[in-house]
Amino acid sequence: MTRLAGVVTAGSAVAVLGAAVALANRLSAPRLRPADQDITEPVTVLIPARDEADRLPALIADLRAQHGLSDLGVLILDDGSTDGTADAALAAIGDDERFFLSRNDIDPPPGWTGKTAACARLGALASGEDVLIFLDADTRLAPGALAAAVRELRSTGAALVCPWPRQLAESAAERLVQPLLGWSWAATLPVALANRTLRPSMAVACGQFLVFDAAAYRAIGGHAAVADSVTEDLAIARELRRSGRHTTLVVAGTLAETRMYRNTTELTEGYTRWLWSAYGGPAGSIAVGSAAALAFWAPPLAALCGRGRLRRVGLLGYGAGVAARLLARSTETGGRPTRADIVAALAHPLSVAAYLVLSARSHRAYRDNRLRWKRRAL
Repeated sequence: MTRLAGVVTAGSAVAVLGAAVALANRLSAPRLRPADQDITEPVTVLIPARDEADRLPALIADLRAQHGLSDLGVLILDDGSTDGTADAALAAIGDDERFFLSRNDIDPPPGWTGKTAACARLGALASGEDVLIFLDADTRLAPGALAAAVRELRSTGAALVCPWPRQLAESAAERLVQPLLGWSWAATLPVALANRTLRPSMAVACGQFLVFDAAAYRAIGGHAAVADSVTEDLAIARELRRSGRHTTLVVAGTLAETRMYRNTTELTEGYTRWLWSAYGGPAGSIAVGSAAALAFWAPPLAALCGRGRLRRVGLLGYGAGVAARLLARSTETGGRPTRADIVAALAHPLSVAAYLVLSARSHRAYRDNRLRWKRRAL
């Protein structure tokens, strides 16, 4: 019983610490603010698109509606799509001369992932710009989002600003798993401190919306520096920090949002693609998974099955885990959690279980050389 009490106490302590970090971030994490004047320097948006015929037109419409940028260009790469992505893009572009569509039917070179190869091709097409903004096709933008992001880049003096988009979730599987992305940094990393340091391990990035100082991007070799990475967003942020350049995370709130996956199959395949690399290999994944089980399984089990002090400590730990999840979601959205957010937070132990299953699946697929994404082997 003494050993069990120690496990529950340790797990609750970790959960409480996570809630404290989440509260600090809710109060102090920087938020993307509308620009107070027009951006006059050249800005180019770069969009790699593979089989995005149903998503890309909405992003193009958002880009056409942007204001506060006097010199905006948009480069779109149709990267070997088979669903009519190029035709859908051209229809959405219409006669807007700020947009240029390129097509690629060549497989990535050996040692490159499809995403990094596409981003590198786009980077090579862009020349003379001061700011490069990489967007995924599933990102949605408010009219002043890009100007706000460029203002943030210049006001902070960073080489890279990552405006974290609000992660949308509609299906049960999405609501269970997708909020873990924001929670993973909001409950573990004090953002205000992480933005001031050059430590690569404290970098946070989201490839759906990345804003680069063009000179800094090219100085490290662009995406060629992270050619083989399946988490190229985080890898390039770390590469910039290793070169002595700052990267900054800022919460986009209502200015940018995305629904990354739209059903259980997409979600499962998406996380399987990269979770094997998240913590440096199997040993790191086991360590993180063990800590998650300690903090978010032991306390709720003690709250459910324990008695007396053991149950009270378990309730404290479970409550702290739920609070951290809600605070992280509130940090991401900038508003109050919805009823769906509350239900998902109460189910946080199940979310952790889903993560562990996805992590194990990803490691097995990597070990057996079965990783694929959008019809390409990784």
